[in-house]
Amino acid sequence: MSKKILVTNDDGVYSTGIHAAHKSVAELGDVTVSAPMTQQSGVGRSISIFEPLRITNTTINGIEVNAVAGTPTDSVILGMFTVMKQMPDLILSGFNIGENISTDTITTSGTIGAALEGASYGIPAIAASIQVMEEGDKFDDNRESKHDFDVAIEVVNRIAKKVLKHGLPDKVDLLNVNIPYRVENDPEIEITRLARKFFKTGVEERYDPRGRPYYWIAGELNAEEEEGTDVHAIMQNKNVSVTPISLDATSPIDFSEIEQLL
Repeated sequence: MSKKILVTNDDGVYSTGIHAAHKSVAELGDVTVSAPMTQQSGVGRSISIFEPLRITNTTINGIEVNAVAGTPTDSVILGMFTVMKQMPDLILSGFNIGENISTDTITTSGTIGAALEGASYGIPAIAASIQVMEEGDKFDDNRESKHDFDVAIEVVNRIAKKVLKHGLPDKVDLLNVNIPYRVENDPEIEITRLARKFFKTGVEERYDPRGRPYYWIAGELNAEEEEGTDVHAIMQNKNVSVTPISLDATSPIDFSEIEQLL
C-alpha cells in the first residue's frame, strides 16, 4: 500500500520552498499539501480556536494544494482530519526559507510547530529549513525565492525514505534538518544538539509622527556556539545539521533536586 505523506510549511502555499519539499518526497508515496494561505513565520505551534477556518483547494505551479486561512498547526490538523481523513505515515514541514536552529526557534518557528503537531499524534515528522544570508529573505514574499534546492531535496529524500521504512528511534519525535547556504553536493551531515541561543535579542524604540513611542523586537545573530550544536554545524562548519527532537520537555534530572525547592 502506498505511503501517505502530508507536506506543510509556514511560508505559505506560494513559497518555492514548499514546492521543493513536495519534490523531495513525491516519489515516496501519495503526497497531500496542506499549508497556510499566507506567510506565517514565527507563530510557533499557535492554533486558531476562536475563529472558523476555510480551505481553498487550488493548483500552484502544477501542484495541487490546500490553502488554509490559518496557522501551520491549523493546516496540519485540517490536512489530516478534513482533507486526508486519515493519519499520514510521514509529515514533512518545509523547506523553510531561513534556518531554524537553537532553542530560540524550537518554540517560535511555525515550520517546527507544524511538524510537532503531527508528531503529537505519533506520526514521524521532519522539519526542513535552508539557511539564508540576508535576514530580510526570511520575511519576503517567498514565491520568488531564487534558492538552489537541489542538494536539500536529495538530503531530505534520503532521510524521508529511511524514516518511512524504519520509523524514528524511540524517544525521537522529530528530525530538525537544516541545510547551509550554497551547500556542495554530497554534503557532510552532523547529528547535533540544540544550541542555547542563536539571536542576541534587542529592542528598537522609535516614534510615530505624533511623538508616541513604538517598538521593534530585533537583534543580531550569534554565530559562535559550542562544537556539536546545530548553530556550530551550520555557521562554522557549513555542514547539514540534523537534530533529534522529543516532545517530552521534562528535564532529565533527579526529582529530589526539585523536592528541595518545595
